[in-house]
Amino acid sequence: MTYKFEKLEVWELAMKFNALSYTIAGTLPDHEKYNLTSQLKRASTSIALNIAEGSTGQSNAEQSRFLSFAIRSHVEVVACIRLIQERNYIDSNTELMNRFEELGAELFAKLNAFKRAIK
Repeated sequence: MTYKFEKLEVWELAMKFNALSYTIAGTLPDHEKYNLTSQLKRASTSIALNIAEGSTGQSNAEQSRFLSFAIRSHVEVVACIRLIQERNYIDSNTELMNRFEELGAELFAKLNAFKRAIK
């Protein structure tokens, strides 16, 4: 059985973004385990979960509401990354961070476009 959200390109992007966020979280120092590591993982997971939950036979207004939650979670992930960069836990000029920035920008654009399209 395939669920509606599994057919959405934006959900697939969110899953890739989540995996990348987990990779970044894995590089953080142990003393951030209950702070930035946890917050980064939860916020990035929330993006995919809200896309999925909003796709379940809801009205367009309800789906738009869940997409808004996903967008907010995306911004939270970016804020976590900025804190990680500010604390010099990761070098901003790496392949990993370049991929994060590219995928993050693409996901953000598609989340907003999807939200506009269903209004």
